[in-house]
Amino acid sequence: MRTVLWIVGIIGGALVLLGLLIEAVRWLVVIGAIALVVVIVLAFVRGRQLMRQHSPGRR
Repeated sequence: MRTVLWIVGIIGGALVLLGLLIEAVRWLVVIGAIALVVVIVLAFVRGRQLMRQHSPGRR
């Protein structure tokens, strides 16, 4: 009976740790996606600034 309690406790602890790991991975994916979007937007803005500097003025 004591062994069964140990096994159930170990499995329960492993499931809790697995749940925390999956939640952490989910947040890392969300943060990574946000960072990727920010990098793309900044590259686009920077590219437009460079194009505006090198193009002849229409003024």
